[in-house]
Amino acid sequence: MEKSMGLCFSIAPLFLLLIGILPLALGGHDYGEALTKSILFFEAQRSGYLPSNQRIQWRGNSGLRDGKINGVDLVGGYHDAGDNVKFGLPMAFTITMMSWSLIEYGRQMAAGGELNNALDAIKWGTDYLIKAHAEPNVLYGEVGDGNTDHYCWQRPEDMTTSRAAYKIDPSNPGSDLAGETAAAMAAASIVFRRYNPSYAKELLEHAYQLFDFADKYRGKYDSSITLAQKYYRSVSGYADELLWAAAWLYKASNNDYYLNYLGNNGDALGGTGWAMTEFGWDVKYAGVQTLVAKFLMQGKGGHYTPVFEEYQQKAEYFMCSCLGKGSANVQKTPGGLIFRQRWNNMQFVTSASFLLTVYSDYLSSAGKSLKCVSGYVPPSELLAFAKSQVDYILGDNPRATSYMVGYGNNYPRQVHHRGSSIVSFKVDPSFVSCRGGYATWFSRKGSDPNLLTGALVGGPDAYDNFADQRDNYEQTEPATYNNAPLMGLLARLHGGHDGYNQLLPGTFSSMTSVLANLKFCLVFAR
Repeated sequence: MEKSMGLCFSIAPLFLLLIGILPLALGGHDYGEALTKSILFFEAQRSGYLPSNQRIQWRGNSGLRDGKINGVDLVGGYHDAGDNVKFGLPMAFTITMMSWSLIEYGRQMAAGGELNNALDAIKWGTDYLIKAHAEPNVLYGEVGDGNTDHYCWQRPEDMTTSRAAYKIDPSNPGSDLAGETAAAMAAASIVFRRYNPSYAKELLEHAYQLFDFADKYRGKYDSSITLAQKYYRSVSGYADELLWAAAWLYKASNNDYYLNYLGNNGDALGGTGWAMTEFGWDVKYAGVQTLVAKFLMQGKGGHYTPVFEEYQQKAEYFMCSCLGKGSANVQKTPGGLIFRQRWNNMQFVTSASFLLTVYSDYLSSAGKSLKCVSGYVPPSELLAFAKSQVDYILGDNPRATSYMVGYGNNYPRQVHHRGSSIVSFKVDPSFVSCRGGYATWFSRKGSDPNLLTGALVGGPDAYDNFADQRDNYEQTEPATYNNAPLMGLLARLHGGHDGYNQLLPGTFSSMTSVLANLKFCLVFAR
């Protein structure tokens, strides 16, 4: 990363009912194709030794000495966006959201033939996070230096920039980073529980340790890893990540300690106080509030019910604001896209749309409606709005542009991405120097030599304008955390909903019969 509601329609009630049940291809989009490509993008972001089943063939091994000068093996993981740095906070959030996508919509991914690839994408991330968590109270949160990395324009296979690693520990804490990584480990443990129980147990043990580390030694990670401030500054602090991690640990372990933590700390850590209109790698409150609302609908509130109702009220504030039916609504472009900021706005579009989608399914399962200041809203309307955001992304917008690379005919061709913009070393193994890459490849006006299939770029401005230019990093740079929630959205829209109760435990694990019919096989060995 170079840095850190819709048009109103009158929709018939019958259509709103059907939209919550049937596969949603009424707009003419192939959500199955988009799902496949959204997952494929992660293979282009891989660092380390690439596996034999690597599908993005223009990439090669990279970062093979990561961590060596620090005396630790940090080979693997993901580059966050168009550069070659490995930033821990957005990577962990990416893994959390990919895992949540599978937990909620693993059935649909299996039916669409993409579950194997999605699990593989998650495990590529968690394998790295395990390495990064070198000791119970030590977590490496960055490999590479954004400043020196951005000075160069090199494909990952040619990197000459610093690969120093930076960590948090009790003397240099980072509760936000440790908390988000705990959430990622806990969420992923749910995903792998049935198919690789020993790995799931290992992930959960790491999550327990990381949560304790985050809670005991409190502090902002970017005060310890100061190099991250220019790129992934923790503006919201760490309180939201502590609650977020506790929510995922409760979901993964069913241990009341974490439910009590949510109940006892909701006020002090802001879970019951902050009413948000954004959700992303920095600000997790809306995600926490949505999860706690689910716990409440599942009847798990107990004597914390009044507190959890306050969480739910804030979750519904978020939903109503996205729909344009709240007391303070999110901004939208003339074409109907959620607009938060000019720099990689799509991250907020996909994350908000994911929350709307899961909350729609929670409400449907509970037989309830959303209460906004303008009145009650049926669950199907939340899903319809989320669908409108996805359709905008895929081309239903004033420019008729698909903001997913490789989907449709009119998509970005000059993506702000080092690997895709430089000829593959397999085609031309000539070394690309630090500054030479800028002169030869960055400044080219032609299409990228390598197609970054499935990448969701930053997207248009507040007026639906977009310039497909490589130096326009605010609009043409992709990011892993743009795609992670989009996976779940596309799976839900492609596969529909067969009427199962989204509030029942074990939604993901109940796919056994589906997987058996597909003769699904996972190979976890690397």
